[in-house]
Amino acid sequence: MTGRRRAPADTPLVHRIASVLLRYPDEAVLACLGDVTAALPAVVDPADRTRLAAACRHVSEPSPTEAAQRYVDTFDHTRRRTMHLTYYRHGDTRARGMALLALKHAYRQAGHEPPESELPDFLPLVLEFAALAPRPGHRILLQYRAGLELLRQALHEHSSPYAGVLDTLSGRLPEPGRGERDAWRRLAAEGPPGEQVGLEPFGPPERTGLGPFAPPAGPEPSGYPAREAFTRTKEGR
Repeated sequence: MTGRRRAPADTPLVHRIASVLLRYPDEAVLACLGDVTAALPAVVDPADRTRLAAACRHVSEPSPTEAAQRYVDTFDHTRRRTMHLTYYRHGDTRARGMALLALKHAYRQAGHEPPESELPDFLPLVLEFAALAPRPGHRILLQYRAGLELLRQALHEHSSPYAGVLDTLSGRLPEPGRGERDAWRRLAAEGPPGEQVGLEPFGPPERTGLGPFAPPAGPEPSGYPAREAFTRTKEGR
């Protein structure tokens, strides 16, 4: 039934894996891929496991230069495949600036300080947060599901192995209703609004590796196993 699907228990792990696979494959990310591979057997659903493994091979098998070029070709040459989720709904408008501020507030309210190296709507960052704080992270993914679905569609049109990661993420969310699907179709047809003001504090950051959240101030949120796993880089993270 629409809206009744319950996220499986391994969803925080899936979010953590996806947060790595969807990042720019710099040295820090590539160093994590062995741990990602080791974690894949803990993903219960065979189809999800297969999709994530294919994306991992897509990143790990070519040379670092080729992996980076594939990523840039996929995500950096068109807004239709941007991983900044608020863009799909708000474009470059004042409303997007407010949405970005609200995301930062949601992270801090859950006890996690977002890094300055990424905009707070960057999908890998949202997924890392969802792994650390599953309930508020789930709410954010639902709030910006239109962006997830439009990115998913665009990646399939591009025949990208990254599309399988989005399929897995979408499958961990409740079934959408007809109204939601109609809204996504309208967004896909019309595109986001085009007012380009009000985003001065939110210029695109430079890539600086994994960009982790600061540790929470209070106790570790429940529901996330093995936080010390594969998204930690070696020293200096």
